[in-house]
Amino acid sequence: MPVIKILPHPEYCPQGLEISAPAGTSICEAMLDHHIHIEHACEMSCACTTCHVIVRQGFESLNEVDENEEDMLDRAWGLEPQSRLSCQAILAQHDVLVEIPKYSVNHAKENH
Repeated sequence: MPVIKILPHPEYCPQGLEISAPAGTSICEAMLDHHIHIEHACEMSCACTTCHVIVRQGFESLNEVDENEEDMLDRAWGLEPQSRLSCQAILAQHDVLVEIPKYSVNHAKENH
């Protein structure tokens, strides 16, 4: 099972964490399953950018970015070449290192 190493984030994961999830799982689903309450205002339908993450290692092992995700990512704050919407980034057999950006375009945070 691939491991997702999440870098420390002051709100969602202050100490950082390593979690495992089966291949075929989205990064967002894996984080939520492990009680890391990353924002996902559109309920993981690729209609917002609140679940934006930066994949620092293992980016190439994820599924390809489709056109809809690319269009949404253009709206994300702090976009980098390794940015993904965590709801669309599907794990393969390789480990990944993920950073949750400090800021989001969601001014009124959702409570899930």
